[in-house]
Amino acid sequence: MRAETATPTDEFTQRLSATRRGARLARRLAVHRLDDWGIPYGSELSDSAALIVAELAANAVTHGRVPGRDFELRLLLTGATLRIEVSDTRCVRAPTAPATPPPADADAGRGLLVVNALATAWGATDRSVGKTVWAELLGSV
Repeated sequence: MRAETATPTDEFTQRLSATRRGARLARRLAVHRLDDWGIPYGSELSDSAALIVAELAANAVTHGRVPGRDFELRLLLTGATLRIEVSDTRCVRAPTAPATPPPADADAGRGLLVVNALATAWGATDRSVGKTVWAELLGSV
């Protein structure tokens, strides 16, 4: 009898400064890494991942920032599932998508609606310091 092999998993983890520059870099690093893994720039999966990383990283540096502490981006590719995780160090309640969209003239409040629309699943988990907000996407490599 032959032993079954597990689906190969690619993983990328990077700590970044909790600044707007760090959030922009997270998005760029994510699409670059996905391209290395065979998910080309401009593909639907790459573009969706870029939007989700941009939103979660922006939230980490805006709402989850603790002075002097970084945030972390983690990408996991297992089969057809891409998992995006952004961890920050602020110990506050986990985010939830708003029940209704903000007013049309509001400057903020749509980001998690975008994540909710693009991700197959998403949520947040506590960690010893802070929280991790994650999103999963299904695609083909």
